[in-house]
Amino acid sequence: MPGAVKHWPTHVRRRDGTCVPFDIGRIENAVSRAAREVGCEDPDMPATVARAVADALGPDVADVERIQDFVEARLGEAGLDDVARAYIVYRQRHAELRTAKMLLGVRDELKLSLAAVTVLRERYLRRDDAGRPVESTGEMMDRAARFVAAAEDGYRRGSAAEWAERFATSMRRLEFLPNSPTLMNAGTEIGLLAGCFVLPLEDSLHAIFATLGHAADIQRAGGGTGFSFSHIRPAGDRIVATGGTASGPMSFLRLFDAAAGVVSMGGRRRGACMGVLNVSHPDIVDFVTAKSDSPSELSHFNLSVGVTDAFLRAVERGGEQPLINPRTGRTVGRVPAAELFDAVCEAAHACGDPGLVFLDTVNRANPVPRRGRIEATNPCGEVPLLPYESCNLGSINLARMVTARGVDWDRLADTVAVAVRFLDDVIDVSRYPFPELAEATRATRKVGLGVMGLAELLAVLGIPYDSDEAVRLAGQIMRRVQQAAHRTSRCLAEDRGVFPAFAGSRIAALGPHRNAQLTSVAPTGTISLIAGTTAGIEPMFAIAFTRSIVGRHLLEVNPCFDRLARDRGLYRDDLIAEIAQCGGVRSYPGQLPDDVRAAFPTAAEISPRWHLRMQAAVQRHVDAAVSKTVNLPATASVDDVRDIYLAAWKAKVKGITVYRYGSREGQVLSYAAPQPELAQADVAYSGGCVGRSCEF
Repeated sequence: MPGAVKHWPTHVRRRDGTCVPFDIGRIENAVSRAAREVGCEDPDMPATVARAVADALGPDVADVERIQDFVEARLGEAGLDDVARAYIVYRQRHAELRTAKMLLGVRDELKLSLAAVTVLRERYLRRDDAGRPVESTGEMMDRAARFVAAAEDGYRRGSAAEWAERFATSMRRLEFLPNSPTLMNAGTEIGLLAGCFVLPLEDSLHAIFATLGHAADIQRAGGGTGFSFSHIRPAGDRIVATGGTASGPMSFLRLFDAAAGVVSMGGRRRGACMGVLNVSHPDIVDFVTAKSDSPSELSHFNLSVGVTDAFLRAVERGGEQPLINPRTGRTVGRVPAAELFDAVCEAAHACGDPGLVFLDTVNRANPVPRRGRIEATNPCGEVPLLPYESCNLGSINLARMVTARGVDWDRLADTVAVAVRFLDDVIDVSRYPFPELAEATRATRKVGLGVMGLAELLAVLGIPYDSDEAVRLAGQIMRRVQQAAHRTSRCLAEDRGVFPAFAGSRIAALGPHRNAQLTSVAPTGTISLIAGTTAGIEPMFAIAFTRSIVGRHLLEVNPCFDRLARDRGLYRDDLIAEIAQCGGVRSYPGQLPDDVRAAFPTAAEISPRWHLRMQAAVQRHVDAAVSKTVNLPATASVDDVRDIYLAAWKAKVKGITVYRYGSREGQVLSYAAPQPELAQADVAYSGGCVGRSCEF
């Protein structure tokens, strides 16, 4: 009531002692949420209760606990016992969450999930000598924002503080997050902010071990590394200087894997690498079968075969693939292309590796072909790079770009502009372990802005992931992101100049640009866990599942489904437990509205063709590549893998990965089998390939 406003509190004191302006709308929203959960349909009740609480509190400052006590009391006085119980349960649930975070020693003003706080405590937050966190979750965002914004003073003196605030605001709101090394290392002694790198491997012992040392420096700082082993002479090839024979690329692949494991023991997270071998290499069969023959080997490597259009045409036409010694350039053998391709598909069916990198498609999009041919990607495949190049990745949280009416296009464009500027600044302030990285990175100034939360956005809008409407909308969103990113890069070029390798680049035809590459869709991994949304453009991996956190198996429910179920009065504890046994709602045998079943498919419930259609639709509007896993049921055949790999080539995606459920021990998501247990996920898993997690 307007006449009573002057008697309401002016501010609210939070639990951490900070004060914020009093907002009666927050009380009304909390009561509305509890009312919807129990099916109370009185539209005026929440506002009436909120005003009664505000009147009772009186002026000045009100503690948040006192406000919630008054809400409970007013609901009881009004005879709204069901609503009061729902509100009390909500308070208890959040009190338990706060207690768990206190036990972890983490201050969390961003109200993140317990899984996110656990991972941040272990790997991201700064600590004192005793290992205790010395910054809150929000202060971590502020630290990264301040450090990156320092680049702004180099272009306009005195502007860093303004941009630090804008960067921090976007990150604190979880609208945009940069890749993990930026959050980990900004403002620290390490200072390496890029997420991933590609390093060269030449055919000499000195060059190979020099690259091994460089890789260790990068992995120690939390970066991922990609390599092409295609230039290393095959096993058994003669070594003129010693009269002996070469050990071949597989021996060095195992060496690099062992080194990554050693570095991981002293680093902040598990080392991750990509190994690529050209399909024409004489040792290609050993590479293809490396993981299927020895599942415990190469645990730090994802493997991809670099394939050409000529090879895949030969597969379809019954032709042969020449095998070429990279030392001499001579053909040393020929194999039926279809047989080699079948070996690739059989291995991928058995264990998920190798994937494919479509080298000709990649190089047709190479923005700076004068600097060389691209032969490798980062560990998750979303960024094909030249030797020594790095890419600073970041993702827009699409779940924060949606309203009840649809996508908030203006907010999306504004967030993209801030994010591109942030990523361009990262290139300037990042420290590079050796000079070749700095030179290559600054020559092209590539950045990789992508998205996460696509599946959540679609669910909020009631659009099934596996539908034409979803594919069209995903493509439209990525086109808008692409357009806004290039627009921002052109504006930055006006103020800061074009990237040094601009002359002669393919992008020169589009006019001055600050960056040779703007967009890339990463799997997002931990940052989507922090943002509390779905990974990259992946579907939801489960609706209800358990995680092992702080020594306990805790039941988690997809936040989007949780909100919908409560708002529509569907939520029951036994419903969630039953869904957790099968992971999804489409396979849930009980009663649920058809629109809910349609809007919440999990990755395992979506047919492979829809996975690929979504990847292809997004790839059409991405400069670099799209990291996406085509999830297959345990019953999928080798022919299914073959069909997907060929369809991916024809769809002009730049790489493809499949994973057949249950084909790898220790997969990061497990459903009930053979007895009715709850689906279980690793603490840091947020979606994508259930056979492994990608943190880069």
